[in-house]
Amino acid sequence: MTKRIIRWGVAALQLAELFVSSVVHLLYGFYIFSSAVAGDLSLALNECLFKPNKNAGVKDDLPGGASTNAVNLPPIVLVHGIFGFGKGRLGGLSYFAGAEKKDERVLVPDLGSLTSIYDRARELFYYLKGGRVDYGEEHSNACGHSQYGRVYERGHYPEWDEDHPIHFVGHSAGAQVVRVLQQMLADKAFNGYENTSENWVLSITSLSGAFNGTTRTYLDGMQPEDGRTLKPICLLQLCRVGVMIYDWFDIPWLKGYYNFGFDHFNLSWKKIGVWGLVDCLLGNSGPFASGDWILPDLTIQGSMQLNCHLQTFPNTYYFSYATKRTRKILSVTIPSSILGIHPLLFIRVLQMSQWHHPPDVSPPYKGYRDEDWQDNDGALNTISMTHPRLPIEHPSQFVKNDSDCQPMQPGIWYYKIVEGDHILFIVNRERAGVQFDLIYDSIFERCRKHVFRKSPPTLPNEAHQ
Repeated sequence: MTKRIIRWGVAALQLAELFVSSVVHLLYGFYIFSSAVAGDLSLALNECLFKPNKNAGVKDDLPGGASTNAVNLPPIVLVHGIFGFGKGRLGGLSYFAGAEKKDERVLVPDLGSLTSIYDRARELFYYLKGGRVDYGEEHSNACGHSQYGRVYERGHYPEWDEDHPIHFVGHSAGAQVVRVLQQMLADKAFNGYENTSENWVLSITSLSGAFNGTTRTYLDGMQPEDGRTLKPICLLQLCRVGVMIYDWFDIPWLKGYYNFGFDHFNLSWKKIGVWGLVDCLLGNSGPFASGDWILPDLTIQGSMQLNCHLQTFPNTYYFSYATKRTRKILSVTIPSSILGIHPLLFIRVLQMSQWHHPPDVSPPYKGYRDEDWQDNDGALNTISMTHPRLPIEHPSQFVKNDSDCQPMQPGIWYYKIVEGDHILFIVNRERAGVQFDLIYDSIFERCRKHVFRKSPPTLPNEAHQ
């Protein structure tokens, strides 16, 4: 009888936590969406009352809003993370909180917010080079979606090649997207582009990057046994149902504001009908059935599978900022503050700091220890963000002050630990204050002043030898 009461109590606590988490996420999502709509309405009203400056839009005629003085600069591409969005979504709201305005040559692509890292890497390539997104025949057949996706009539950097490399800055899952893209370039994985190489990427900067997975995925509903399937009742199940219904209704103006990125799965009611929706909700078809979405890639197991094929290349510069909002008191890990953590993430920081891998389930890798994964920022574990380390640790160097790594050497992951939660440096820059400017100023300064590639000119008869 006592054991039954304990089980009921635990179940009641889990349901209460699920309810609170769902309400908090819905309220925050509604806040972001309503802010975007309010911003657009304000802009429309302003244009009605005041005559707009005809010359104000000249700068945006070039891809990425580059001015004519900046066209020769290698672009800095900001890649958003999970539930993120690029330029053109959510009205005038900026995922990177306006950081893109700190440099004249910055691109902010809009990729699938819940699509797999593989699919997002493919989309990023065609966003830059132009053309119709090709997800690959083998992958598309295996995952049950169309081989082709969105068409970019004009690439945002069509001249991109080894002589015109790019700086990438990825937040959260965006950092792993860039690593997968660089490996695809090295593997010449894009049909019609036989000359790609890893040297198309000049530098990768990670901001709270998801390199080695996160225990958050298990708390939200991924099964720790395999890192791919969902628990029957969990936050991610509610997310799955909501996304399926959102994409099924396929309301153009709503998807113009925000799109989860599953258009290539053809989930609209016009194509699959009512029974198609039922089939998706039952888990028999769609991205959640095939596993071709972002969460399986963010488990420790999924990240290890990705990392098995990803290299750190000798001619590319790497820097990462790992965030942390925990501290230890008497060997117990707890949140480091109350006011310094976003309300959306406070409970998550506490949960992750107390996470224990189920004792009846095999650990994700040999040598796994719960205490190594307790420091976190509410979404990712700090150990995961420093540099790729699972299943094989890549070359790395801890940096206390930026000057400690000058001059930078390629092929090494320089990393810095920053006090902050997972969304401190995005969406709302007022929260981060001066720290926001210091971080992004250092990123752009590094790209423009301290990261470069010198190579002797190649004579025509020496090419490809």
